[in-house]
Amino acid sequence: MSTLDNNDSENPEHMDRLKLFSALGSETRLRMLQKLTEGEMHISELARELSISVPVAAKHANILEAADLIQRKVYGKTHVLQLNNKNIFNALDIFAPSRTVEVQKGATLLEALKKAAVVEVKNVHGQDNIVSTNGEDGFFIYEVDGEFSDQNVNEFRFDREATVLWKKLEPISILKVNVKFKKE
Repeated sequence: MSTLDNNDSENPEHMDRLKLFSALGSETRLRMLQKLTEGEMHISELARELSISVPVAAKHANILEAADLIQRKVYGKTHVLQLNNKNIFNALDIFAPSRTVEVQKGATLLEALKKAAVVEVKNVHGQDNIVSTNGEDGFFIYEVDGEFSDQNVNEFRFDREATVLWKKLEPISILKVNVKFKKE
């Protein structure tokens, strides 16, 4: 059974995904997120910018907040919203294929990866680096049980069973800078 078929309402990870994709399923909420990429905003300012009422903006903000896509700071009666885009990027992890491999205790991450995928290793400055996974060239990083490691794939050894998220670094814009010349 795939994780998409899992309707177990007791599964918190499944419920978080439902909240996330439900939150992203509204054009108004997507417009709110787009506006918040410009910086934090008062909820009334955001409502004005989107030509919606403050109560409607508040309703949508509650949904985005429940999905952990925004953060709210309250100063008296003023509510300031701020983007939390980490969760947007993590949402894509659901689409990664999953493999289970068996290795001996003490096996390296490289040994485990070779059982799960076709990897091409290149020695760069005396260090083995994976330069291709299943035919996709690029730069790769990994998390073990949700934690990044500073060890390369030949140094990291498993001393317990774990879940590894193997991630290809993709060029994602985190800031757009428009450079203009001063008028003289």
